[in-house]
Amino acid sequence: MMYVQGFVIPVKDENKDAYRKVAEDFWPIVKDYGALSQVECWEEDVKDGQHTDFRRAVAAEAGEKVVFSWVLWPDRATCDASHEKLMQDERMKAFGDEMPFDGKRMIFGGFSPIFWGDAKQ
Repeated sequence: MMYVQGFVIPVKDENKDAYRKVAEDFWPIVKDYGALSQVECWEEDVKDGQHTDFRRAVAAEAGEKVVFSWVLWPDRATCDASHEKLMQDERMKAFGDEMPFDGKRMIFGGFSPIFWGDAKQ
């Protein structure tokens, strides 16, 4: 059964290219530890809700966009086993201490799909 790690991240609009670069550089690393795919989506149509919404969930500030992202794994065990290895991987040092987003306001979690529609089926 598949396992999905999901992320919602506030990113300053001017950091879009820097964020994309980090995501592109991260993919070969996470793929080496078993990830099947990684998708990074830049806000295009995120409306304010009456009770809650993506922007409030990450306390997005003026000039920030919301990134909706996920990594697909074959199963939770593979995902869990990758975490420590990822943090120890020498390639991760290239990212440095400064990321093009505020990690304190990122929300994330792991999910087991209960339905998976696919147009190819």
